[in-house]
Amino acid sequence: MSHRPFSLIRAAGFALAACAMLPAVAVPAAGAPACKGIIYLTFDTGSQSQAELIAATLKRHAIRATFFLANEKTVRGDWSLDPSWSAFWKARVAEGHAFGSHTFDHAYYVKDGAGDGIVVRPQFGAQGGKQATWSPAQFCDEIRRVDTRFHELTGAHLDPVWRAPGGRTSPRTLAAARACGYAHVGWPPAGFSGDELPSDRYPNAALLKKSLANLRDGDIFVAHMGIWSRRDPWAPANLEPLIAGLERKGFCFATLREHPDYTKHQPKPR
Repeated sequence: MSHRPFSLIRAAGFALAACAMLPAVAVPAAGAPACKGIIYLTFDTGSQSQAELIAATLKRHAIRATFFLANEKTVRGDWSLDPSWSAFWKARVAEGHAFGSHTFDHAYYVKDGAGDGIVVRPQFGAQGGKQATWSPAQFCDEIRRVDTRFHELTGAHLDPVWRAPGGRTSPRTLAAARACGYAHVGWPPAGFSGDELPSDRYPNAALLKKSLANLRDGDIFVAHMGIWSRRDPWAPANLEPLIAGLERKGFCFATLREHPDYTKHQPKPR
């Protein structure tokens, strides 16, 4: 998995999810200074090695984040959207987090094909590692498969957003997703955690310093729930200090339901 910064796609956004235990935006305690800005923490599935740590850290700070889900192989030997993960995802729903699609089989966009075809390479599933050409409708189905499984696991539905694996999109993939009600969510350069990069060349301390220096009001931050290839995992070293450092700077946190690019009403995914 390789993420590079992409421009955010302005799109109509969210019908608010029901049943939220935490406030819409994590704000300072009574009497504390008002928020100097909002940061939108987002987490993509991965090896899931850091899933419990991430969830516990967010809960401790009363922060709601947005999770983008694909059915990825995990360190448990199962898959991130298996029934064995039902309790974990149900707990996150109860805490009021938001959820989007990361495509079911973590399908990378390769290029536009002939006609209206979309050439992809799924990382997992029956076509894992193989190149395939999908119609716009098939591409949309791949995004919606996550919602179907998520509803089976939790009784809840995704919010109408998706994130392309690697951030790789084209006008054709964006249009295909919009046709079934999903807006794409990217991130700015400052929002790239760097957790997929080699830790010998990009140590956690350097990544943390960069994030704390460069994140600004309104930025979307992207990290993963575990990366197979990184020797020194990002989250245990960096998530708590990142949140604490941003809080000291006066930042608050919110899900993408509150992001100005995603708050206007649009049809729910279908």
